[in-house]
Amino acid sequence: MPKYHDELDAVLRALADPTRRAVVERLASSPAVVSELAAPFSMALPSLLQHLRILEDAGVVTSEKHGRVRTVSLRPGALDVLHLWLGEQRTPAERQADRLGVHLTRTTPKD
Repeated sequence: MPKYHDELDAVLRALADPTRRAVVERLASSPAVVSELAAPFSMALPSLLQHLRILEDAGVVTSEKHGRVRTVSLRPGALDVLHLWLGEQRTPAERQADRLGVHLTRTTPKD
C-alpha cells in the first residue's frame, strides 16, 4: 500500500462529485471568487460552500478572504498524487510499448 494512500483517498473522494470536478476544471484556468464559481450551478450558496470545503479539506483548493470576498484557487500540485497513482497502475506491457515507441521515434530516419 503506498504511503500516500490517505491523501489519494481524500482527493478521489473530493473529485467523485461532478459539481466539485466542474469547480476544479474552472479553477484550472484561474482563481475565482465564490460568487463567480456559484453562477453556473442551480444550487444555494451554502451548498456550493460545502463543496468548496470538501475540496479544501482534501487539499485540492485553497481560499483567501479579503474583506467580504473569498477567492478560491487550485492548489499547485494538488492532483500530483493522482498522476503518481495512475502511473503505478500502468501494466508492464504498456510501459514496454511506450519505451518501444520512444526508441522507434529516435531511430527512424527522417525524410
